[in-house]
Amino acid sequence: MSQRKNASPVTLNDFADLKKALREAARTAAAQREAERAAAAEKAKQQRRHEADKALFAQAVGPVNKLPDTGRVNARPARPEPVPQCRQQDEQAVLRESLSDEIDVDSLLETDESLAFRRPELGADVLRKLRRGVWALQGQIDLHGLRTEEARVALSGFLRESQLRGWRCVRVVHGKGLGSPGRVPVIKDKVKRWLVQSDRVLAFVQARGDDGGAGALIVLLQSSTPNQQAQEA
Repeated sequence: MSQRKNASPVTLNDFADLKKALREAARTAAAQREAERAAAAEKAKQQRRHEADKALFAQAVGPVNKLPDTGRVNARPARPEPVPQCRQQDEQAVLRESLSDEIDVDSLLETDESLAFRRPELGADVLRKLRRGVWALQGQIDLHGLRTEEARVALSGFLRESQLRGWRCVRVVHGKGLGSPGRVPVIKDKVKRWLVQSDRVLAFVQARGDDGGAGALIVLLQSSTPNQQAQEA
């Protein structure tokens, strides 16, 4: 009995709020149902339009007969392998720079104590400058222990790479040939033949004692700048 006395009485405002909430919920549900009906109607309309277009296309095209199966396969031809043009150009450059062992080099060398070489368009002072070390050494290759063909390829590649780097003065170490059969300096003689044939080489002299002496050559390379080359002539 005491609990009933303490409970709050339900007022008219409470009923009004409940009625209002119910009306809002009813309107929301009705709007949602209307949106769903409109979406379904639009979808049905699009489907009818698609069916009409399909029927119109079939009417315009007319009867269609499937081609008989002949068992033939229209395979795409295989694409050709890419052509390594850069490698071909490198190989052609190597062929152009092939260095022969048969050339008579003695007539092209300066007859002095070191059998130096210079191209005819260069002045005699170029050899003197090479011996004095006017041009600083920028790189070198050591052909010790290589077979003839290995040394030929290595030297050709070194000259090409040196010119690409912009090097002007390099050292080619060929050894004195003391370890060769019969103590004959095979690589030493061939290196001079190869250098004379290379268009990249302007001149060379035997190295000074502290640079290798009779076992090395100091080589002056062609300049990519015409002005520098004219100054050395």
